[in-house]
Amino acid sequence: MHDIVKEAINDLDAAWELSKLKKDPLEIIDAVSELERNDVYKLGMNFKTFPLGCDLTEILAGTCASDLDKIDLIGNCVLSDSIGASIHVCAYAFADIAESNGMRPIDLIREVREATDVPMDLDHFGKFGPMRFPKEIIRCHGQCYMQGPPFDGCPRDRIHSRLLDKEKDSLADREEWVKLASSVAINLTCVQGGESHAAPLDEAKEVADLAKKHGKGIESIMFVGDGYDDLISGFNTALDMNADVFVLEGGPFNQAEDRLDAFARAVAIARILVPGKIVATNGAYEDECRVGLRAGLNAIITGFPQNHHGYMCGYSPGTAKRGNFGLPRVMQIIREEINCGCGCGSQTRAPIGKDELEALAASVKVVGPENVYPQKIGDTYLGDAHWVCIAQSPLYSKAQITNTVSDIAQMTKDGEIKETVALFGGRFVSWAMAKELDGMVDQIIISDLDPWVEKVTVNNLRSELKTDIIRGNSDDKGSYDLADTSIITSTIPNLARKLSKNLPGAISLVD
Repeated sequence: MHDIVKEAINDLDAAWELSKLKKDPLEIIDAVSELERNDVYKLGMNFKTFPLGCDLTEILAGTCASDLDKIDLIGNCVLSDSIGASIHVCAYAFADIAESNGMRPIDLIREVREATDVPMDLDHFGKFGPMRFPKEIIRCHGQCYMQGPPFDGCPRDRIHSRLLDKEKDSLADREEWVKLASSVAINLTCVQGGESHAAPLDEAKEVADLAKKHGKGIESIMFVGDGYDDLISGFNTALDMNADVFVLEGGPFNQAEDRLDAFARAVAIARILVPGKIVATNGAYEDECRVGLRAGLNAIITGFPQNHHGYMCGYSPGTAKRGNFGLPRVMQIIREEINCGCGCGSQTRAPIGKDELEALAASVKVVGPENVYPQKIGDTYLGDAHWVCIAQSPLYSKAQITNTVSDIAQMTKDGEIKETVALFGGRFVSWAMAKELDGMVDQIIISDLDPWVEKVTVNNLRSELKTDIIRGNSDDKGSYDLADTSIITSTIPNLARKLSKNLPGAISLVD
């Protein structure tokens, strides 16, 4: 394992082979722990390359705090929705705000769901529903983040105290909360020595089972801790619980001797291990955010003033305090760090916005939620955790498309599509399209501007499909000329329109 990890630093083909192997977290942790930081960056970014991992970078926004007025909460959610930031729902705060306005907690989250389209990420959720905490916790000013590491317990001797009788009052609405969410977070720090910081593991398992029952993504929150033993316990537990997304907490909970090396390594290790191909952080000082982004971090959870995520990411000891508006700061950090400068013409921004989420929702609608992650084609999942989460949001129901893979299959059965088909774009929609056309046409040509993506896509499809799959050698015009039917698989409207103009008569999946 050590040898192939080292090869994967500079060789995408080796990284692709590593991605197919069954991996022991301990072996990956040991191998990555031997690397210099620059090699860790290269390795992590290789595993953020399609199709090895999700290549998007995004923000999730904590919009609520218990002492916010309802109008401010709703406004924060609408603002997050308008910029394409998924809403990170701190369930206890939603419940507190609802009760202060004479509402049932479930009715407030319903109101937010009706006012917004982006995915909602549910956190601080327990076996009875929204967790409820005493005032000394909900009014915490983040002294541990302000003070900085090492963390050896709450500076004010607070514990994970809960108002269980209040929680039980919402038991009847528990499943409705999960149904409204797109993903659900579970805290696994209890297995890393953080018993006073999180609910017991049995409760996390119960919440995870409930999320899976309703088809939601699961995010596992864990500490960077000592950068070794704590990562072993965290990653093993997350994998045992079939978590889709790994969320790493640094800040005062990063107690490694070299905390920046530890954070970068934790991100790269998570990139290799995470089933849903998405690695996020819910708490990382500015320098940790920067090295994490260089090592392949996908997402940073941040927040509005008063929300605790507003100070947990992007600040430093001495400046991390309640009241910070972390969201614009984190957006700027991402823009400074995620800028390849290679002129590749990437179709997505950093961080991604609502346009990108809408295009992703359209892709899922074209393919069908039943066919995507955690379903596989060949050696890997079709899509990543985004593909299951976004199907659980209004963005999906509102997505406008012109053809699905099932429509294309019916056209083929009706004789409208024959013999040789060219698919333009080598990403997941083309995978699903090729699988749907398998055995119905004689040959499928895959053309993608990225030669490596094209090569891996063809090899992966050949491992499962019977129809002859060949490369278009990144030559759209040549592939078009060879084909009886051409299909544009991109759901990014501007790109699809550009291809349609250059490829007259090609079938498009979006307007």
